[in-house]
Amino acid sequence: MMEEEKKLFNDIEQDALNIDIHLEGRRNWEEFATNITKRRAVERELEIIGEATNNLLKSNPGISLSHGRKIVNLRNRVIHAYDAVDDTIIWKAVVKDIPLLIEEVRQLMSSGSE
Repeated sequence: MMEEEKKLFNDIEQDALNIDIHLEGRRNWEEFATNITKRRAVERELEIIGEATNNLLKSNPGISLSHGRKIVNLRNRVIHAYDAVDDTIIWKAVVKDIPLLIEEVRQLMSSGSE
């Protein structure tokens, strides 16, 4: 695995884990939906994850992430169509997609470091 790929994988993993920090370890829709600071912090982490994922897929199209394209598309929506961001879509990504992404990234990092 190339150094740039390792860096991007690390960025994805760290920013995915940062989401939990912003949510204070709780997956609580009401807290998220009513707290603009938490929503914006999570959106920012998703932007970074999406950018790193995009760069990773560009540098190595052979890397397989289950929702790689969706992650990049979500990043683009948050950045470019900020007024059309649906909090329920962000929440679905947090609850379902991010845990899977962390697992996949860790697997790819461990298999690529051998």
